[in-house]
Amino acid sequence: MKLDEAQALSVAVSDIYAEACGVERDETWYLLKLQEEVGELAAAWLSATGRGRDRGKDDAGLRQAVEDELADVFAQLLLIAAREEIDLAAALRRKWGRYLPEADI
Repeated sequence: MKLDEAQALSVAVSDIYAEACGVERDETWYLLKLQEEVGELAAAWLSATGRGRDRGKDDAGLRQAVEDELADVFAQLLLIAAREEIDLAAALRRKWGRYLPEADI
C-alpha cells in the first residue's frame, strides 16, 4: 500500500468512527488521539517485552498487539497530515532525506 492509499484508508475509517461515535474532530482531538494511541503502543510494548501484563495473550498475540498499535499511531499521523494538508512524504524526504546522498532520496 502506498502512503496516499494508507492516508485515504485512514481518513475513511476515521470518518466512519466520528459519525458512529458522534465525535467532533478538531485540532486538539487529533493531537490527543495521537497521544492516546502512543500510550496504547507503550502498553502493548511493555506487555510484549515482559514488562507488563500479558492479558492472557501468547507471544503471537502480544506481537500482534504491538503491530496493531503501531498501525493506530501511523494512521493517526496520517490523519493529522491530511487535516493540515501536509505532504508527509515530502516532509519526510526534506527532514530525513537531507542526511542521504542526493542519489539515494
